[in-house]
Amino acid sequence: MDEQQNSPPPAPYNAPAGKPTSTMAIVSLVSGILGWTLAPWLGSIIAIITGHMARSEIRRSNGAIEGDGLAITGLVLGWASILITILVVVAMILFFGGLAVLLAAVGLSGNMH
Repeated sequence: MDEQQNSPPPAPYNAPAGKPTSTMAIVSLVSGILGWTLAPWLGSIIAIITGHMARSEIRRSNGAIEGDGLAITGLVLGWASILITILVVVAMILFFGGLAVLLAAVGLSGNMH
């Protein structure tokens, strides 16, 4: 007959207590990622708003709350997504506008006479 060991269970692991991370900073980062994937404009706008809110919350906490890097990353992702979208729209307008001017100069206005 096997004897069972009657050893006490291992002590639970207690992670060292650290500073809490700003929820707004996490929301900013997640929204910034969503701004590049599933919700381009909405995610980017939310990332920018919550990123600024998180940074001010972190500054007001005097070091009691962490997450400034997450907030900055969310801000960068949000602003970059919006900037690139605006640049693409401007490039398309310039391309098709230039194409229209070129076709007009060549005499291909699209009007059939």
